[in-house]
Amino acid sequence: MRREVGIVGVGHPRFGKSSVSFTDMCCYAAVDALDDAGIKTGEGHGVDQLFLASMGAQMLNRQSGIASALVDTLNLRPAMAESVENGPASGASAIKLGYMAIASGMCDVVLVIGGEMMRVVSGWEGTDFVATMLHPIAEYPYGLTLPAFAGMFTRLIMEKYGVLESDLARVAVKNHENAMYNPAAHIQLVPKLEVITEDEDKDIINPYVAEPLRLYDVCPVSDGAAAIVLCAMEVADRFAKKPIRIAGIGQATDTHAVAEREVATDLLAVRLAAQQAYKMANLAPQDMDVAELHDAFQILEIVESEEVGFFPRGEGHLAVRRGETKIGGKIPINTSGGLKAKGHPLGATGVSQVIEIVLQLRGEATGRQVEGARAGLAVNFGGFGNNVVATILTKEVE
Repeated sequence: MRREVGIVGVGHPRFGKSSVSFTDMCCYAAVDALDDAGIKTGEGHGVDQLFLASMGAQMLNRQSGIASALVDTLNLRPAMAESVENGPASGASAIKLGYMAIASGMCDVVLVIGGEMMRVVSGWEGTDFVATMLHPIAEYPYGLTLPAFAGMFTRLIMEKYGVLESDLARVAVKNHENAMYNPAAHIQLVPKLEVITEDEDKDIINPYVAEPLRLYDVCPVSDGAAAIVLCAMEVADRFAKKPIRIAGIGQATDTHAVAEREVATDLLAVRLAAQQAYKMANLAPQDMDVAELHDAFQILEIVESEEVGFFPRGEGHLAVRRGETKIGGKIPINTSGGLKAKGHPLGATGVSQVIEIVLQLRGEATGRQVEGARAGLAVNFGGFGNNVVATILTKEVE
């Protein structure tokens, strides 16, 4: 029998520009999560395993063996420790492994930390670093980047379904508005829709990054760390907070080379991962009260909202126009501000998304709370949709 798993602690310092070392940045998030759960470090702490999610610490920060260093620094010895790398989906992959460790009976308590320190290199170096996840023969050697793929994908969606640049801007403004109420968000400002879409100086204020994507259609480069404490539900009464249950997890892959996909405008791995998570949770899209969708580029929020079943194919942008993805709408999406405004430190993002769902289900998302939220979906997107993890959380009936 698979054991039930819950989340009893979360830690999320503000994303942005870190002034401390990579190890210290991760430790701050971990200490906040442990404190939230009521765990004291040291002998008898009860943490059985630590997973550290990071895509580029070895490349960007010249640091390996970080999970071992974190266990020691946090005084969690002799807990088991491993690092997890799955591109921008590293965080959700680490949560999945933590879930598996507990569900299997191997562990009772797991600490998952996601972290990335990306602002230590130039923008060009950062873009190249992220591009290393592309196909090593068919894509990367030709100078392709993630913004380039996103631009081409956006153009295809626009031509096929009538999405406009103003639709992308509406998503961006919504997410910036949500981020104003998230103390962990990297960017704390709200652009005016008419300025970034209609102003005569819009090409200066909101220039193209990868046409038709503009500056406000793309997430910032961020440093940051986030952490959660998972436990077996049968031992949840040991902790300070009531558990939020991990009800479903799904993961799927697609062709590594984007050009090999049967339908260029589909995000098949998103669809399949979400379907797996719904099946495991015995829930459906209409049961979700809130969602965190991976919007590194604003077109992704729109298309993912269709792939996970919230809206019919080709109608996600129409839902945005109707305000259905705002707080108070049919399905609030990216109440945290999303990657667009909260930031996107790659290894931390999947953990951060799950934390927002936890806060919503606890009723602790002050200023951006979705009233009565009892179930939420997080989608963590790796590569350009070639490795995706979906997670469903539910609030236990009191």
